[in-house]
Amino acid sequence: MSLVSLSLEQAPPISVPFRFFLSAPLFLLLAALALLAAGPEALQSRWEPALLGITHLLTLGCMGMVMSGAMLQLLPVLAGTPVPHPQRVAWAIHLPLLAGTALLCGGLYFGAPALITLAVPLLACAFAVFLGISIYSLTVRAQAHNASTRAMLMALIALAFTIVLGLLLAAALTGLLDLPMLQLTALHVGWGLLGWTALLVIGVAYQVVPMFQLTPPYPKAVARWLGGTLFALVLLWSCHPLLPEPASGILAFVAGCGLAACVAAFSVITLRLQYKRRRKVPDITMEFWRTGLVCLLAAAVLWLAGQASGALADSTFYPLALGILFLVGFALSVIQGMLYKIVSFLVWFHLQGKLPIGKVPNMKDIVSDRAARRHLHVHLASLPLCLASAMWPWPWVYAAGCALLLGGALLLFNLYRAANLYSRAVAKVTHKTA
Repeated sequence: MSLVSLSLEQAPPISVPFRFFLSAPLFLLLAALALLAAGPEALQSRWEPALLGITHLLTLGCMGMVMSGAMLQLLPVLAGTPVPHPQRVAWAIHLPLLAGTALLCGGLYFGAPALITLAVPLLACAFAVFLGISIYSLTVRAQAHNASTRAMLMALIALAFTIVLGLLLAAALTGLLDLPMLQLTALHVGWGLLGWTALLVIGVAYQVVPMFQLTPPYPKAVARWLGGTLFALVLLWSCHPLLPEPASGILAFVAGCGLAACVAAFSVITLRLQYKRRRKVPDITMEFWRTGLVCLLAAAVLWLAGQASGALADSTFYPLALGILFLVGFALSVIQGMLYKIVSFLVWFHLQGKLPIGKVPNMKDIVSDRAARRHLHVHLASLPLCLASAMWPWPWVYAAGCALLLGGALLLFNLYRAANLYSRAVAKVTHKTA
């Protein structure tokens, strides 16, 4: 199934994904402001409260909003299952996710357990609805079963693990439970980044990369085995704390090498497909994707270097650089690239049944290449600045914060203009027919 085969009756109202998409840049702006406010102290250690709050503004706030909205939009496309009562479901997810994320990040940033306690039930409700609807749609109601739907289902299972581990960590932080924080944090990060984020991107890429970037399809063996192999390796890696040394260390290393090989293979194969694309016209979305794939490959190489060098692995720079390459370099690049394409397509698609023939704006006019490229340049500048701040917090943290702030502002402005274009076009039609 493809996007062009989606009928207006199947698609959720445009307000369903847009409320999530327009909320995402706000959290990116908050993350940048929080980084500027905290200054170099935020990067003294990966355990700094300010850095934990900033990280969750990026992951749970910015990335989580986009992925939630995209899933509600893509389920009818990839699985052939429209979300029942989409407006009610969207409100039931969006509002508690918005409030819960703000409270959790504030609690982590300021070291306020009371805020974390308030955030837990809100986030639990939001993700219970999201996971319930999404898994039900992909299993019981799904009309299509393919590599994308399988990878998305595994990503949702990984998200469930991530949320449970996060709730346990929140309980430990607020003093309700006495748990091994370091081990739980490692599992929480592993399932959140490699399970949920990487698997969802891989599943969506199977459809989006050939469709929007006009590349050849992914090799059948890759589409069939990559997602399942990645999920199995994360599960295997998660078992290493249960074993005594040295078996625990050996299992963690072997599974880690397998995970690095999986993400590196995905990066190289996707870059190769993009090189073979049928249409050689420059595409901003593809440039965001290329940036993300190169950063994902660099993260895999850096992880392997850390296994070979104890001095590197023990440095403050190492975990910060890994996080920057994966979150800002890979995930944020790919998500922003997809946002521009999906938002432009949705505005064009929903105006098809509302405007006369010839009056529907071209997708290139909804979010112009010039506006998207300006944002791309700012985003590209932010990556080396963030890496420099991981090595030398003073003074680079302020330059990195300003670059992230400008990037978030440009993203919000571009998405708002697209939404405003749609609203004005619909308002004109409503006024003429009134």
